[in-house]
Amino acid sequence: MADSVAAAVGEEIEPEKENKEREKRDAKESAEVTETLGFYDKKKVQKDDKRNLSVRFIGAELTRGYFLEHNEAKYTERRERVYTCLRIPKELEKLMMFGFFLCLDAFLYVFTLLPLRVLLALIRLLTLPCCGLRGTVVLQPAQVCDVLKGFIMVLCYVMMSYVDYSMMYHLIRGQSVIKLYIIYNMLEVADRLFSSFGQDILDALYWTATEPKERKRAHIGVIPHFLMAVLYVFLHAILIMVQATTLNVAFNSHNKSLLTIMMSNNFVEIKGSVFKKFEKNNLFQMSNSDIKERFTNYVLLLIVCLRNMEQFSWNPDHLWVLFPDVVMVIASEVTVDVVKHAFITKFNDITADVYREYRASLAFDLVSSRQKNAYTDYSDSVSRRMGFIPLPLALLLIRVVTSSVKIQGSLSLMCVLLFYLGMISLKVLNSIVLLGTSCGLVKEANMEEKLFQSPPSASSSQDGGMSSASVTSQPTYHMPEIPSPALPTSQSDDRFLTTPDDEDDDKDLKHRNPTPKKDLLEIDRFTICGNRID
Repeated sequence: MADSVAAAVGEEIEPEKENKEREKRDAKESAEVTETLGFYDKKKVQKDDKRNLSVRFIGAELTRGYFLEHNEAKYTERRERVYTCLRIPKELEKLMMFGFFLCLDAFLYVFTLLPLRVLLALIRLLTLPCCGLRGTVVLQPAQVCDVLKGFIMVLCYVMMSYVDYSMMYHLIRGQSVIKLYIIYNMLEVADRLFSSFGQDILDALYWTATEPKERKRAHIGVIPHFLMAVLYVFLHAILIMVQATTLNVAFNSHNKSLLTIMMSNNFVEIKGSVFKKFEKNNLFQMSNSDIKERFTNYVLLLIVCLRNMEQFSWNPDHLWVLFPDVVMVIASEVTVDVVKHAFITKFNDITADVYREYRASLAFDLVSSRQKNAYTDYSDSVSRRMGFIPLPLALLLIRVVTSSVKIQGSLSLMCVLLFYLGMISLKVLNSIVLLGTSCGLVKEANMEEKLFQSPPSASSSQDGGMSSASVTSQPTYHMPEIPSPALPTSQSDDRFLTTPDDEDDDKDLKHRNPTPKKDLLEIDRFTICGNRID
């Protein structure tokens, strides 16, 4: 009896113990529950508090904080990128302004000093044999090149006089807007191709005419080269005339739709350039191309204004009608250049200081052309560097001015003489200011010692497997070798990209080691391949 009672009591106690143990276990598990959202200091959460999670989550979202200083390098880099983008317009426009006056100086040279140099060379050619001086050189190489340029200009002007500008204008005006848009784009591409190949034709002519006679003949002769040069200048002048005529039609259209489409074509250039890989040498060639394009557009706008003013009998009121369109074209060109260069430098981690190096390279060309050991004319140096050839553009401007302005009487001749003297004064003033500015830029870039280096000889070039006997050679910009870690090079087979692919921004050009690569001074001409990307 007693055993049965004890057994019954034990059975009643065991469920109670199990219930107590279960309660303790649940309490322990609930006590060990922690917050997994990460917003609290791991406070214990009870089952009864789970319904308050949403309220506390909202409160945490409203009051949580973070510290940017934990990733200081990243945000500092982003801030520097913003500052670089803000500095690009200023530095770019400095380069554009400097390049514009370089092109203006080469352009004015054709109208002012070139005729005088040709006249002096012809006088020397006619008078020197009469003096009985035998065994002396009749003409210096520079004078031979000047005479050739003068003959090319005269022959091409005679050929251009048979081209009817009015007939070309009405022929282009009768085309549809879309067709004119396509024609204008084709003309831009053709202009770049002509600029690339044209300077080679002229350089081949100059070297063929001035090559020492004791050397073995390796050319087809001076006359064939001269005829090729005349044909090139004439065709290039016709091409620029068609460009100017198309722009004139766009200005005179009633709804301005063609002009709008032509300006929108500039913004398409952003799409084709911004999202590509660029290095310093590629950006340098693009900058030179933009300088040449901007100067050419200014001359085309001048031609359009002259033709329109002639049609309206030189009424000054009509100039104010053209003024808004001219400003719109210039503003769109400047805006596109600024946006394009700003994003190219941003995406390729290029600092704004690189434009100072570009100005120093252009200044070096100007200063080196004034040295006694110079082996190229300054206008030819600008042509090779920027792809700007002044002869076709000057020929077209002379053709337009002579057909638009009628010279009658002695008073008109006096005005022409005064205008010519004014152009000479402008040329001299511009050259003096440019030379002084260039000397300062060269000194600032520590490139003075390069001015006194002798030009590369043909023998040294032949030893290296390349013939640089042509006058297209540029001064080699050797820098002192500085021990530096090996730079990663591009794996592409495209050898035109001459700057090493490095992630670190080089702040100073002279601290780089470009032994296996070319530097800025070796980029001697603008070609359509200037923007090839690997």
